[in-house]
Amino acid sequence: MNATLAPDRAAIPVFPAADGDQAWQLLDDPAEWPAFGRELGAAGAGCWESQVVVEGMHCAACAFTVEAALRQVPGVIEAQVNAASRRARVVWSPAQTRPSHWFEASAKAGYRLLPGSDRSVRELRRRESRLALWRWLVSGFCMMQVMMYAYPAYVARPGDMNADSAQLLRWASWVLTLPVVLFSCGPFFRSAWRDLRMGRIGMDLPVAFGVLATFAVSTAATFDATGPLGHEVYFDSLTMFVFFLLTGRWLEARLRERTAGSLDALMNRLPDGVDRLAADGSWKRVAVRRLAVGDVVRVRPGEAFAADGVVIEGDTSADEALLTGESRPVPRPCGDRVLAGSHNLSAPVRVRIESVGEGTRFAQIVRLMESAASRKPRLALLADRVARPFLAAVLVSAAVAAALWWPTDPGRALMVAVAVLIVTCPCALSLATPAAMLASAGALARGGVMTSNLQALEALASVDTVVFDKTGTLTGDIPRLERIYCCQGMRPGDALEMAAALGAQSLHPVSQALVNAWNAQFRCAPGWAADKVAETAGQGIEGRMRRVRAAAGTRRRVRLGSPAFCSVAPLEVDAAQVHLADEQGWLASFVLVEELRADAAAAVASLREQGLTVRLLSGDRDSAAREIGARCGIDFSQGGCTPEDKLEVLWRLQAEGRQIAMVGDGLNDGPSLARANASFAFGRSVPLSRAHADFVVLGNRLATIPQAIAQARRTLRVVRQNLLWAAGYNALCVPLAIAGGLPAWLAGLGMAASSLVVVLNATRLASGAKESH
Repeated sequence: MNATLAPDRAAIPVFPAADGDQAWQLLDDPAEWPAFGRELGAAGAGCWESQVVVEGMHCAACAFTVEAALRQVPGVIEAQVNAASRRARVVWSPAQTRPSHWFEASAKAGYRLLPGSDRSVRELRRRESRLALWRWLVSGFCMMQVMMYAYPAYVARPGDMNADSAQLLRWASWVLTLPVVLFSCGPFFRSAWRDLRMGRIGMDLPVAFGVLATFAVSTAATFDATGPLGHEVYFDSLTMFVFFLLTGRWLEARLRERTAGSLDALMNRLPDGVDRLAADGSWKRVAVRRLAVGDVVRVRPGEAFAADGVVIEGDTSADEALLTGESRPVPRPCGDRVLAGSHNLSAPVRVRIESVGEGTRFAQIVRLMESAASRKPRLALLADRVARPFLAAVLVSAAVAAALWWPTDPGRALMVAVAVLIVTCPCALSLATPAAMLASAGALARGGVMTSNLQALEALASVDTVVFDKTGTLTGDIPRLERIYCCQGMRPGDALEMAAALGAQSLHPVSQALVNAWNAQFRCAPGWAADKVAETAGQGIEGRMRRVRAAAGTRRRVRLGSPAFCSVAPLEVDAAQVHLADEQGWLASFVLVEELRADAAAAVASLREQGLTVRLLSGDRDSAAREIGARCGIDFSQGGCTPEDKLEVLWRLQAEGRQIAMVGDGLNDGPSLARANASFAFGRSVPLSRAHADFVVLGNRLATIPQAIAQARRTLRVVRQNLLWAAGYNALCVPLAIAGGLPAWLAGLGMAASSLVVVLNATRLASGAKESH
């Protein structure tokens, strides 16, 4: 495939093996960087965080190698490789390096990189899966034939079979073992040779050495039956070991794709192209990346929406399961907003594009999932640190075992060393944590909860207190305007117009409520414009206002917010309120009605059933906070809290030894979300790219909060089970192997089974979460 893109394809360069260097140079163009990464820090001055897929990696030792190769490149600040998801997160400085430099460094270490959003990744994995299946089939067929030829030697009594017959069976077994060694074992040998060239120890090195040693001993016995190694051959053990090992790895890869495949399923939901309305009224197929705000596109039933927009013609329904967690089709009549990545189900519609690229909700979700798939949780980092020294200990143990057995039986000594090498491969230890956490993150994603940090699953499992914000969390995203009070000479419509013009500059639910009220009543833009706007978190917003059609210079400083922020007296009403004031004083007050979410009380009850303490902290009046808390069943409610007050409460609770999960709307709650041990950003109005939370709830269901906590607890239990299994397996089998009680084929079966058990145990998390949702 050429690196040059066809006009109707929306992808970034794909790397053919022959001209990889030239393809890497294409990625040095800054225009390509957003396709597989994002900029950190101030625009033009920050570093870049890129997500890439690592080809040819299958274990933790491979992850160590790629990380080491990337970190040696000047300008690469951080590199994390997740062995379970085969994804890498690279933080690098454009002032010091370019993508081609660290792509080349990884390739020299033996692992090619592919951009995380490259559509060739799925095809690459499909090819790898087919080839792995062929290797497994060849090893299985040859193993059965070798076992058939080895069977007479096991059951024959002295004198039943002459020397020529025995030698013929050995030769037949040797011929049938050749395809296994030369073809099926190819990945082990290539990986081991790569490690040796780089001067490192990888997990395939013990396997390759064991296969070669067994084949060498058996070949020597076949060619020289009277020699020191000629009394026994191990072709049956060798082929059986390879078959079991390939079986375990193939099943492990399939299960891993199932448990951690939500990211790829999500990233491939965008279409390659879309029908765009041309200036002459015709429809033209264009690449998704060529869409711009204001374009009109046609989406047929079964197609995915390519960008966020509004339906301007037609009525349909959409599948938004992976984006919002809503499993049922969602009606999307004319005038409704549709999301990139969701699927049109019912009828052809025309959509006017409102957000493209990084501005879409889809792109922000993908960024969150990429971050989760590439970061390593703390327990995984600990297992990784243990794995490499453990590999060195494995080689020493094998050498000691061979030395102990050599005086008695040189042939048996080599086979004991092989068994030790094979049985102690720490694949299960390295997979124990990431396999479980990726399975859990994928399950949560299908339920509408995005995990931006895998480490947070461990923290969430240990929380004992859940703190809720009120507005936009326990109550609906946007309150409803109920009443307007105005000063003398100010009409309610004029007050609402000014408030809506200023509120349009804010994402706070109260501001959006005023904007919605204006749009619903007048259906036109306000006649005021605001500049030099500044928002004070938890207090309000202010700016200079001027009439759009008035003469220049007629400006007034206006504030919209709390009574204290606007320097006015609060209304004597038991409802949410916001005030409008200018330099002369009070202009108007707006009374808002907040509606409790339908499942708020049930969600709080579910949390309390799990033994959690639930608290409510709100910036609204204390009476309103207590009233909402009582309706939800929350015993500890506190109102009148500024962002600093909420932070102080969290500090105090954590000082008492409590583990806190904070649930907020991601706006005024940013400091609290960052401070909590685990945090949820709740509410559809929150821009995901600016959320400070570990988890982002995409839909409107509060029930996802207790479900996520229960899922995190199950995850930690499974991680502990996996670690105990991996440690117990090695503690039991290593002494057996050293004592000579574990043949090579059984060692191979044990090693494959240990990794398989770990991944199967992790798979329970995916199915269990799905049922809970």
